[in-house]
Parts: sequence; C-alpha cells; structure tokens
Amino acid sequence: MMATHAMALNGMRQQVKDRELSQAEWNASLYAVQQRARRGPTPEVFHAKHIDNSRLRAEADPARAREIRTFGIAVTLLFVLVMVYVVQHFQSIEYGYQIEAKKQAYDELSEQNRQLRLQQAQLNAPLRLDQYARQLGMDAPSPAQLLRPESQQPQPTAPQSDPVLAKATLPAAPAAVR
Repeated sequence: MMATHAMALNGMRQQVKDRELSQAEWNASLYAVQQRARRGPTPEVFHAKHIDNSRLRAEADPARAREIRTFGIAVTLLFVLVMVYVVQHFQSIEYGYQIEAKKQAYDELSEQNRQLRLQQAQLNAPLRLDQYARQLGMDAPSPAQLLRPESQQPQPTAPQSDPVLAKATLPAAPAAVR
C-alpha cells in the first residue's frame, strides 16, 4: 500500500517537472492519489467545509492578558536579578585579580626597599667613610678645629701655619627683647 502511494507521488512529481501545475491542480491530483491509495474496510470521508471567518474578531480575555503581563514582569525581574548577580560575580573576579597584582607590586617594592636600606647601611658605615676620607687625603680634625655649640666662649683660632680644613663662626647671640 505504501509502495503504490510512493509510486503515485513520484509520478506526480514527474508531471510537475514536465509541466507547471497550479496549486489547485496539484492539490486535486494529490487528493486523487490519496483516494486511490486508501483501500480498506473503512473508507475515510472528507467533507469540504467552506467557512468564512473574515468577519470574526477575537475577543480580548482580561484574565489571560493579566497572566501574560504577570509572567512578563516575573521573567524581566528574574533576568535583572541574574544580570546583577553576573555583574557582581565578574567584578569580584576582576577585583581579585587587581588585589593579587597589588600584592605582587607590594612584595616587589618591599624587596626593593630592603635592598636600598641594606645599600644605605653599607654606604653609611663609619669604617667605610673613614677609609674613603683617608683615600681622599683627609685626616681627623684637630681639637682646635672643633667648635662645640653649647659653649658660648669663642675658641682660639689655630695659628696660620697649620692647615685649616673647616672654619665656622658662631652667630652673635640675639638681643633680648624688652
């Protein structure tokens, strides 16, 4: 039964290829093939119903409109909540990366600061400064070259024959304001 139906359809397709059929001719020939293919104890009966629905209008259903509106609001609210969650999640991930980068920068700066403090301690070592001064031809100051700020008495000056490395004069004491 199926084979005869398929053969009939193939024959109709061939006719369509051979000549152009209108939609009405195609439907009529297809209906004829289907009728020939239907053989059995209960024939199917088709009644052609010519109904003109052009004057009918769908009536508005307020309950259905309210359901659709409620569903739309719920879906929109759910979408907004999900988007807020997604944005916060991605921001937290981004902040985590920023915090990690700042921790690495802090560690690098701490190590650099430690290296600089070590270098400063090496450069300010008294023995190193003393050796460097001796290489430049400097010597320890004589007691006559030292001025003590707590003493108000002028220090005797060194004779002209001695070399003077540094010379400082104390400012005059300010006059008392009366």
